[in-house]
Amino acid sequence: MVKKSIKKYIPNTKEKYMCAKHKKYFTNKLITWRKEIIKSNNESVILNNLDDNVSSADIVDQASSHTEKSVELRASNRRRKLVNKIDHALKKIKDGTYGYCEETGEPIGLKRLIARPIATLSIEAQERHEKEEKIYVEN
Repeated sequence: MVKKSIKKYIPNTKEKYMCAKHKKYFTNKLITWRKEIIKSNNESVILNNLDDNVSSADIVDQASSHTEKSVELRASNRRRKLVNKIDHALKKIKDGTYGYCEETGEPIGLKRLIARPIATLSIEAQERHEKEEKIYVEN
């Protein structure tokens, strides 16, 4: 039996920007990413609940456990926010605005979307935004 190598599709610039193939690719990528995040959050909740049942008389162990839980809680909150951004991107795919900069309306670009499928700004708009934030923070 000869194995066929399944070539994984990657969007390219020769195709029409945000054609059906592109939308399907990004939808699948976002849904897979979303499932992984939710699974990770569920696992961390289970592990934290198991850890809650263990109490230590040692104050250093208690402090360490509290710090670990605090860090995990922040990570869990970041993952929840990421799920919201993924949901927003999936909605944009459905309404036809995915892949276009929210500031300029210009295409974000396939390379950027492949690297960061939840991107909402083109590289240029993102850089402007970051420079404005930096100036604001410095003042």
